Amino acid sequence: MLDRRQILAALGTTALASFAPSALFAAASIKPDDTSALLVIDVQNCFLPGGSLAVKEGEQVVPVINKMAKAFSNVVMTQDWHTPGHVSFASVHSGKKPFETIDLPYGKQVLWPDHCVQGTDGASLSKDLSIPQAELIIRKGFHKDVDSYSAFLEADGKTSTGLAGYLKGRKIKRVFVAGLATDFCVAWTALDARKAGFEVYVVEDACRGIDNQGSLAKAWADMAKAGVKRIQSADIAVSA
Repeated sequence: MLDRRQILAALGTTALASFAPSALFAAASIKPDDTSALLVIDVQNCFLPGGSLAVKEGEQVVPVINKMAKAFSNVVMTQDWHTPGHVSFASVHSGKKPFETIDLPYGKQVLWPDHCVQGTDGASLSKDLSIPQAELIIRKGFHKDVDSYSAFLEADGKTSTGLAGYLKGRKIKRVFVAGLATDFCVAWTALDARKAGFEVYVVEDACRGIDNQGSLAKAWADMAKAGVKRIQSADIAVSA
């Protein structure tokens, strides 16, 4: 599990961030099959321009994901789905500001602006997503006292969303991860997918990161160490 203190710690080296994806992972034309699934992570209004936790250039992932999704018969989408007054919100901790950290029973917690509150427009998926074949939406972070970045496990590292069982029941062997944000929910999802035994690809140009104090380069380094493959959407064969 990616440690939140490590995520926010500044990197002592920037070399890993400068590696070209093609140098790290040679990707010929990848053809998704029935054992492949695309995971579209948290492309929600709160993370898009004008949202309470907007990711820079977050809207640019939408057309890339829409095009790429045409290559997949298996697509799962996720939504952050927080209760009002969620423990991860800075607003519920007196004297604390967004992006500060606190200690909770399950570990370090980054505090965020209020976002993706259940039933609000901010929690809705982008209206510009066009993936009619998506068969499942996983909602996460709905337990008031524990955050959840990963599509597989909540931040306590043990509470399952059920996604791994679902994918294995569908005989999925490899997953492709896209969405927001690269250094948090995408990275945690990719790492937990590896731990669950899947072959994992993160589609770099179909993601955008927050990059707080070196968090983006740190996330890519951790994913590379875990065997996550870093590719571009152009590496995926999409029928015309």
